[in-house]
Amino acid sequence: MKILFVLSLVAAALAGTGCTTVQPWERGRLAEYSMRADRDPFDDSMQEHVYFTREAAAGGRGVGGGGCGCN
Repeated sequence: MKILFVLSLVAAALAGTGCTTVQPWERGRLAEYSMRADRDPFDDSMQEHVYFTREAAAGGRGVGGGGCGCN
């Protein structure tokens, strides 16, 4: 019974991965500017500020300073 449960969890995890093949004519839509995660530089800088303020660490993304948020 336990093995069946584990196998069903593994099957559900594999089915939920969402793997798909992108056709050549669909790649143009995925390459649009609106699909980019880094399209807003102000939002990116604010996300980095919040991340490093909460983590109390610096480095790895080119942001200097500590975790106090006073930079």
